[in-house]
Amino acid sequence: MAGHSKWSQIKRKKGANDKKRSATISKHIRAISAAVRSGGSGDPAGNLSLKNAIAAAKADTVPVDNIESAIKRAVGSGESGTDYKEVTYEGYGPGGTAILIETLTDNVNRTVGEIRAVFNKRGGSLGNSGSVAWQFDKKGLLLVRETGEDAQEAAIELGAEDLSEGEEGLEINTDPTDLHAVSEGLTLRGFTVETAQISMLPSNTVEVSGADADKLMVLLEALEELEDVQNVYSNADLSAVEA
Repeated sequence: MAGHSKWSQIKRKKGANDKKRSATISKHIRAISAAVRSGGSGDPAGNLSLKNAIAAAKADTVPVDNIESAIKRAVGSGESGTDYKEVTYEGYGPGGTAILIETLTDNVNRTVGEIRAVFNKRGGSLGNSGSVAWQFDKKGLLLVRETGEDAQEAAIELGAEDLSEGEEGLEINTDPTDLHAVSEGLTLRGFTVETAQISMLPSNTVEVSGADADKLMVLLEALEELEDVQNVYSNADLSAVEA
């Protein structure tokens, strides 16, 4: 994770979502329900997708009561529950940026139509399957408040793949299947894990500034506001704008 901080995108996304609290909670509830159905269990100990969905919901401070209620409803609905499909879309934004969009949808035609409309209106273009996905890697991403040698050594011992210290703290990359083990291990050793989640990290970034950066931010936020969209990732380096 040398160079550009990946955490800036997560922080930007969280800030945008905080303005629309109910929409954020709704997206997490949908993800939890879908995870219960796809994993065939309401027990996160035996359902990794559900465990990840719960962790992501908690990272966005979704109330525990909402999470538990969503699991109970999904378990109780059985075959009668809404069948959400996981569909990923790919596209291009201002400044030559690559954009990856993860959705949960019960109507693919509606979802792709809404995403295409946002791209067309906001200066981007929807790409074909495989057009930009190769530029992203699925990773566990943690932010630990403490920095320094002790925190780094503990993370490496627990299975961290990559480390970087930034203004927000110690950024840690893991294999997706190791995310929770590393998070729990660091917590048991007395470190403060601010956030732990599955994310799609760009292998390389494109620096974007000026008018292109402004247009890109509007595009990304418009995509995030769509009801079926769960996560939006880009390979934009906006550090020049954030500085």
